[in-house]
Amino acid sequence: MYIPQDRRYPIGPFNPQDHYSSDDLNTILARIDDSPAQYRALAATLSPDDLSKTYREGSWTVQQLIHHVADIQCLHFFRMKKALTESDYTTVTLIDMDAWVNTPDATTAPIDDSIRLLEGITPRYVRLGQSLTDAQRAIQYYHPIRQYWVNQAQALAMSAWHLEHHLAHIRLALD
Repeated sequence: MYIPQDRRYPIGPFNPQDHYSSDDLNTILARIDDSPAQYRALAATLSPDDLSKTYREGSWTVQQLIHHVADIQCLHFFRMKKALTESDYTTVTLIDMDAWVNTPDATTAPIDDSIRLLEGITPRYVRLGQSLTDAQRAIQYYHPIRQYWVNQAQALAMSAWHLEHHLAHIRLALD
């Protein structure tokens, strides 16, 4: 079994490419599209005790991670829609992730709520990503936390990475 040296980034940090080919984007969108099934399959194996496990000292619990993934998938979809429809959307919408994972719905709600949310939003997000023209893929916004500009192709790559990143966290917590 592979054990990452840095448990914060079990698949490595996100490193955007300057350019993504059509084949790259098709692969990225397929990874996004496949992720709800991976989360559903993993969630089916979880016991109530598993939900309170963490992947490292001080990290979020498995339950919080699953709710977080659904929240952020919605946020990624929202950001893309805003970028495509509002010409003055130049700074990405941010949230306080630590606060969000500590709200009652993230700490006590059944994880199936978020699995269903992920299953519901992902097909729309993928369809929107598939519909992007070259000009739309180039639309950018500034990400003040990451401190760089992100175009829509990079945003899709970030979304795929995010889904896989937290799936790896959950697997680490369960080992």
